[in-house]
Amino acid sequence: MTITDFRTYAHQLVDWIADYLQNIEQYPVKPDIQPGDILRQLPAEAPVAGENFQQIFTDFQQIILPGMTHWQHPGFMAYFPANSSPPSVLAEMLTATMAAQCMIWQTSPAAAELEERVMQWLARLCNLPAEWHGVIQDTASTATLCAILTARENYNKAQLCVINQKGFSGQPAFRVYCSSETHSSIEKAVRIAGIGSENLIKIPTDAKFAMQPQALATAIAQDRASGYVPLCVVATIGTTSSTAIDPVEEIGHICQKNHIWLHIDAAYAGTALLLPEYRHMAKGLEFADSYVFNPHKWMLTNFDCTAYYVKDKAALLRTFEIMPEYLKTPLDKMVNNYRDWGVPLGRRFRALKLWFVLRSYGAEGIQAILRQHMALAKQFEQWLLADGRFEIMAPVNLNLVCFSLKPAPEDTNESVNQKNSDLMAAINQTGRYFLTHTKLNGRYTIRVVFGQVNVEEKHVAGLWELILSLLPQ
Repeated sequence: MTITDFRTYAHQLVDWIADYLQNIEQYPVKPDIQPGDILRQLPAEAPVAGENFQQIFTDFQQIILPGMTHWQHPGFMAYFPANSSPPSVLAEMLTATMAAQCMIWQTSPAAAELEERVMQWLARLCNLPAEWHGVIQDTASTATLCAILTARENYNKAQLCVINQKGFSGQPAFRVYCSSETHSSIEKAVRIAGIGSENLIKIPTDAKFAMQPQALATAIAQDRASGYVPLCVVATIGTTSSTAIDPVEEIGHICQKNHIWLHIDAAYAGTALLLPEYRHMAKGLEFADSYVFNPHKWMLTNFDCTAYYVKDKAALLRTFEIMPEYLKTPLDKMVNNYRDWGVPLGRRFRALKLWFVLRSYGAEGIQAILRQHMALAKQFEQWLLADGRFEIMAPVNLNLVCFSLKPAPEDTNESVNQKNSDLMAAINQTGRYFLTHTKLNGRYTIRVVFGQVNVEEKHVAGLWELILSLLPQ
């Protein structure tokens, strides 16, 4: 493809992108296809000779697009927010065009220094502790793995038996603690770190699905008495199922007393700390040793972009720093080489899109969108409560509403679960909305997330009208 051809096709693609964003509501949110439908349309072998770009783009429109779930559709109310924005998309174009490998300062000085600055901006906007150091990771799963590995090495440094150097031979049996509502990435990280799923202790939750501090303290004491080494506690600000908020301050006191690493998973809800009225969720944050939230979930920034903060930068570097001769430079002591702040050596220029978003919207613009989402959730909750046929299954802390049809007198738990499953399936079958579920206290619970950039009250009202139309009259 010549540069002249590239220019022609790039203009064509940008026009298509703008049309897509403008007309996204014309698409069904989720495709009505079966497994294998796309695969059958794709040749079994890669082409031997190059193909015309116009044909490739036509196949994209005719084969790929009909099989896509449209996460930026205002009717997408499933899972969690994963919103984007035009400024972020434009930044991604520039990132892709430069195709920079941003592993160390020398390979792209502007990328390293912009990342340092935007992480400082984010910390101040969210009122995070001033002494924390930030780095952009790809996902919260990676950030959590970094936290648990750092906790492991930090403990072993104090005991003069570093696992990174000597392996696990003769090492103590570590324990990691989280609530029963914590994200599955915690268990994955515990497995990868060599600690083992059996040593992930899930602490029971209260009526609001938040971790019970006294139960945590009891589990730690019992483990110490049994010869285990309590290593790390993971507290959550905004669980995936219900946006439950663990009592960080009480958990922090327990961790401080027991000299245990405290990691805070705010992947979903951390963006809400841009709002002063929601900072009560983070009371006690100063006790944390590490903290993660995802601008790529609820802060208008394209996936992937995870903000990870640590109190002790040296502990993070001791865990991940390896200095091969070919990467050494005379400036290493003067700069941040972010390849030493996490698992991958290679790094994308993720800071650029975050910079574009923060400058395009400003704190006030992002705050206005967040407040609108919170208001829509409260409005939907009020409609459910006023109707009388529904139960709110968890506190509406943020922009998520968890609800279920009330059981009829003749209903069993199984039958009412089936009614809710059928209702959600009927909603999704229309193609206008896409919802997902969880289970809370054994009940099938429908989750509705108001987090897309362009969602408005008319979309919420449309969902409510659809729900009413699907219920028996």
